[in-house]
Amino acid sequence: MARLTRWDPMRELDGLRRELERVVEDIGETWGIPWARAGFLPGRATGSYPMVRVSDDHDNIYVEALAPGVDPNTLDVSVLGQTLRMQGEKQALSEDIEPGAYHRNERSAGRFARAIELPVPVNKDSVSAEYTQGLLTIILPKADEAKPKSVNIQVQ
Repeated sequence: MARLTRWDPMRELDGLRRELERVVEDIGETWGIPWARAGFLPGRATGSYPMVRVSDDHDNIYVEALAPGVDPNTLDVSVLGQTLRMQGEKQALSEDIEPGAYHRNERSAGRFARAIELPVPVNKDSVSAEYTQGLLTIILPKADEAKPKSVNIQVQ
């Protein structure tokens, strides 16, 4: 039995963007070009920042996104259909060192965007978000049609 899956063009484009960033990084490393590191995080990890934990209960979906050092003024959270989108920017810590002068630099900086497919429809007008000490907490109330309903059983 064949299983149908929903095509998501944004996921396809994001995968293509990650592959292009990887190619540019590889070229930069080969030719010693310091500006070639175009992504927020190296290689394939670009699309998985910030790291998240998604959970739910009867009424809500909870998303906790680990994003230390992100400027809270750049954070943007939006919901379209069953997709949660988070974006923002993390500033570099030191601007006085030239990019090619590092011996090792594992600190990431730059703009990021992440989309997460939600398991059920949500009431997008009641979504709330809070950013405290590097943790972005988002509460998404489930739409009424997504909440479980109790059925009374008639015993005769």
